[in-house]
Amino acid sequence: MINKRAVGAEYEQKAAQYLESCGYKITVRNFRCRMGEIDLIAEDGEYLVFIEVKYRADAQMGEPQEAVNLRKQRRISRAAAYYCMKNGRPPEQPCRFDVAAYMQGNWTIIKNAFDYLQ
Repeated sequence: MINKRAVGAEYEQKAAQYLESCGYKITVRNFRCRMGEIDLIAEDGEYLVFIEVKYRADAQMGEPQEAVNLRKQRRISRAAAYYCMKNGRPPEQPCRFDVAAYMQGNWTIIKNAFDYLQ
């Protein structure tokens, strides 16, 4: 049986490497709090970027980014707000929510994949 947590950790590591090659500066991995979890937190220019990593072996279950549904977006948004508050980030800090999707040997980075949701 496949250990989903181990597979997830492997692709989060690969995503971090890929994103760094694209100019992102990874600052936090696997931020967890009562509100939810954020796979990667990075800086991209002036932006603080909250990144959800999704992997699919093939398209049988749909595109990986399709798994970042409204419920998941809300959890990520709440965790991001908590992270900013806990770490004293100023309210004017520009933030963005990206999705790093991997399928069949290819990475797709969707910048600004969704807006902050309450």
